[in-house]
Amino acid sequence: MSERASRPASVSEADAATFEVVRGRLFGIAYRVLGGAADAEDVVQDTWIRWHGVDQREVRDAPAFLATATTRVAINITDSARARHETLGDAWLPEPIDDAADPAAGAERHDELALAIRALFEKLSATERAVYVLREGFDYPYREIAGVVKLSEANARQLLVRARARLGSERRRRCSRSAHRRLVAAFRTASETGDLERLEQLLADEVLATRDFPVAA
Repeated sequence: MSERASRPASVSEADAATFEVVRGRLFGIAYRVLGGAADAEDVVQDTWIRWHGVDQREVRDAPAFLATATTRVAINITDSARARHETLGDAWLPEPIDDAADPAAGAERHDELALAIRALFEKLSATERAVYVLREGFDYPYREIAGVVKLSEANARQLLVRARARLGSERRRRCSRSAHRRLVAAFRTASETGDLERLEQLLADEVLATRDFPVAA
């Protein structure tokens, strides 16, 4: 049921209207943190529910209050997702699933994939990301990985070890939304069709564009 149709008596028309005015902004905040529309909408809904329990008379700046609440909810979800990944060790990339056989599970797995790949962008360089995706996601032999990233097999192995270590660290960098979407789409296509050419080319292009070859200890 839509929150618009289920507004409790404790929320006045004015307070509900205030929320609707900033709804788009709140969605944008949540989307930038989480990288997925479904998760972002859930965060907005959660913020709306929390808004019910607030004494709005004590809120001096409603848009700022709602933006802060949305950010906190989104960060909590991200932290929970990262904790789940850490309990799985190196299994940062979810297993492929047949969306046609189980659409609900497929949608959930897509969100998991989007979060996992976002972490790869935030924590790894382009070369580390390429090595990690090909090895952990598709079990590429190091010889073929070396060919994609234009490095030796020894360097490819070293980069995988470093990537695993960095995924468990707190370091983060900015994630390009467009690059994130491209890699999620390429990963899904490769998983669903077995055609890895597009994924290989995308990863190779990213390595070439950034020219980051962090192989020194």
